[in-house]
Amino acid sequence: MNDAFSVPQEDTAAAAIEEIEAELGLFDDWMERYQYIIEMGRKLPSFPEEWQDDVHRVPGCQSQVWLEAEERDGKLFFAGASDAAIVQGLVGLLLRVYSGRSREEILQTSPSFLHDMGLVKALSTNRGNGVEAMAQAIRKRASI
Repeated sequence: MNDAFSVPQEDTAAAAIEEIEAELGLFDDWMERYQYIIEMGRKLPSFPEEWQDDVHRVPGCQSQVWLEAEERDGKLFFAGASDAAIVQGLVGLLLRVYSGRSREEILQTSPSFLHDMGLVKALSTNRGNGVEAMAQAIRKRASI
């Protein structure tokens, strides 16, 4: 497997969501949370330059966002990147939830957690739409 793909830290998508919520809850305001999310993006595996093309681009994002998926042992692993720091962090957050999961678990994990955490509301409208477009792209790939 290519080193670009994210490997899950938690056993399930639900556990990843709980952990992210707890981590974001440690911060008093959204500026600190943004910094934490940006750090998540910096920890993502390197995304190959040859994948930074229109084939891998996620439509509906203001920034450029690219995704790639690979199936292994019945699980989908995702690689992703963006040209904007905060969006790269949001990619990292989504991959922490969805990468390395079965198609069934991905499809059963609604992206509503993005609203529940207040994340979509805290972002600009375009960024909020973009993170939802990323989540939909991941779920669409799982439904193929």
